[in-house]
Amino acid sequence: MSLATYIGSNVVLPINDESDDLVTIGSCFSDEGHRLNVKKYQFTTPYVYEVSSDWGIEISKYINKRTCKESKEKLIALCKLMNSYLGPGDFFELYSCWVGEETQKREGELILKINSFDIDRIEMPEKILVRIVK
Repeated sequence: MSLATYIGSNVVLPINDESDDLVTIGSCFSDEGHRLNVKKYQFTTPYVYEVSSDWGIEISKYINKRTCKESKEKLIALCKLMNSYLGPGDFFELYSCWVGEETQKREGELILKINSFDIDRIEMPEKILVRIVK
């Protein structure tokens, strides 16, 4: 199984599957059915994408330090990318889960301000809906 991270947005985002960037918007582990399920069961936004990378974004004391560090770097890169697409007061949603578990009950919610959070104080395990507001 693979940990996928999905992004929900109120704006259409460009797909950049071919990028060598730390974070890209496009398919990696999921298919259209998985994205439709996460849209229906988790998100409030009309547009859903997968955040492509070697692994999903999970920040937790229960994962190894290297994966956690990489997830923090991915979250920061994603916020920088999304900052250019969002207007004042806009938001995007983020949700990580194992592929196939998109319909399962979420385990919590978190709200962050896009440019003013301490990455080292965030706990963002799988099945947490994160709303990041500009």
